[in-house]
Amino acid sequence: MERYFVSLLVKLGAVASIASILARSNTFKGILIREERTLNQRLMLSLWLSAVFAASVATRVVSRTYQAADLGLEGSLLAGITGGYVTGLLSGILISLPAMFWGEHLSMPLLASIGVLGGLLRDCAPTSEEVWRFSPFFDLNLYRFFKESRDHRRTAFHLYFCAAILFAEFLRQTVGDLFSEKQLFYLHPEGQHPHPLPVAALYAATLFAVTIPLKIWNNTRNEKKIEEQQRLLMQARLQALTSQINPHFLFNTLNSVSSLIRTDPNQARVMVVKLSRVLRRLLRKHENFNALREELSFIEDYLSIEVVRFGDKLRFEKEVDEGTLDMLVPSMLLQPLVENCIKHGLSSKVEGGTIRIRTRHQDSRLHVEVEDDGVGIPEAKLAILLDLGIGVSNVNERLKVLFGNDYRMWIDSQPGRGTKIQIELPELQSSLAAVS
Repeated sequence: MERYFVSLLVKLGAVASIASILARSNTFKGILIREERTLNQRLMLSLWLSAVFAASVATRVVSRTYQAADLGLEGSLLAGITGGYVTGLLSGILISLPAMFWGEHLSMPLLASIGVLGGLLRDCAPTSEEVWRFSPFFDLNLYRFFKESRDHRRTAFHLYFCAAILFAEFLRQTVGDLFSEKQLFYLHPEGQHPHPLPVAALYAATLFAVTIPLKIWNNTRNEKKIEEQQRLLMQARLQALTSQINPHFLFNTLNSVSSLIRTDPNQARVMVVKLSRVLRRLLRKHENFNALREELSFIEDYLSIEVVRFGDKLRFEKEVDEGTLDMLVPSMLLQPLVENCIKHGLSSKVEGGTIRIRTRHQDSRLHVEVEDDGVGIPEAKLAILLDLGIGVSNVNERLKVLFGNDYRMWIDSQPGRGTKIQIELPELQSSLAAVS
C-alpha cells in the first residue's frame, strides 16, 4: 500500500517536470499563447505533447517497473484541452504507440477517445481563458456554482471539467477491469475490493496530474503576455518620443527657411531642397534602430541645412572609429544633440564654432561624444539639463526606455569653452532589436 501511494506521488512529480521542461521552449510557448491556431500549429502542438508523453509511456513499457511514469491518459486529455479535437485525437494515437507495440491494443482507442473528450471540454468553455482558470477542488467549484449566481455557465464548466477528468480515469479503470491488463495498462489499487482511500487517491492523482501542467503553462502564458505588453509599451513610448522630435526639428528648420526668404531667396530655395531630402529620409525610416553610418549621414544632411543659415561660422568634424559604423544605435540619436549644440552653444557666439562627433568601440561598449566649442552651459542649468527641454532630455528618456540602467549619458561643460555630451551604450541585444 505504501508503495502504491509513493507511485502516485512520483506520477505528480513526473508530470510537473514534463510541464516545466516544455514551458522552457520558446517554440512551445509561442504555440501555447495563441488561442486561435492554424492546422499546422495544432499539429505542431500535438507533436510537442506526443513526444514527451509518449516517452513517459515508453519508459513504463521498457522498464516494466516505473508504472507511475505512464502519463498517457493525462497527456491525451491535456492535448485535447489545449489544442482541440485534432490535437487531442492525433496526440492520443501517437502517445499510445509504445503501448500498442507492446501488445496493449486497447491503448490507442482509449487514448484517442480521451483526446477527443479534451477537445469537447475546450468547446464547452464559455471563453478560452476558462480552461486555464480551472480549479481541481470540487467543493470550491460547487460553492461557486451556488454562490456566484451571475454566471452559472462559467462555474458549471468547472464542474464539468472536474467530472470529465474523473470520468476519463473511471473509463480507464472500467475498461481495464473488463479486459486483461495485457490489453490496457492502468494503475489500480491491489485486491478485488480495495479500500476507498487508495481509490480516492488514484482519482485525485489523475485530477491533479491534469491540473498541474495547466497551471504551469498558464503561468508561462501570463509571463509571455506581460513581456509582450512591455514590448508594446516600449514601442509606444519610443514612437511618442520620436514623434516629439520630428515636428520639433521641422519647426526649427522652417524657421530658418522663413528667415532667409526675404534676405536671400536663393539660399532659401537651397534649404528647401536639402530639407526635402532630409524629410524623405525621415519618412522612409520607421525603425527604432539604425546603423551608426546612417545616423552620421543624416547629420551631414542636417548640418548642410544649418550651414546655409550660419555660413562659414559653423564647422563640422568627425573622428569616427571604422569599427563602429555598422553598429546599431537608436534612431535620431545624434540630431537632437547636434541641434542642441547649435542652438545653445554656437548660435550666440559671434565667431561661430565647431561641432565634433567622436565614436569608439571599447570593451563591448559603444562610446559616442558630441562636442562643441561654444559658450558652454552654466553650472546651475547643467545639473537639470537631462530633465529639461526636448533635445537632450528626449534622448536620455529613449535610452532609459531601451537600455534600462545599462547605459550612461553625461554632460561636461565649461562656460566660455564649450560642452561635451558623452554616451556609452552596450552592444545591441536581440531583444532590443525586436522592438524595431
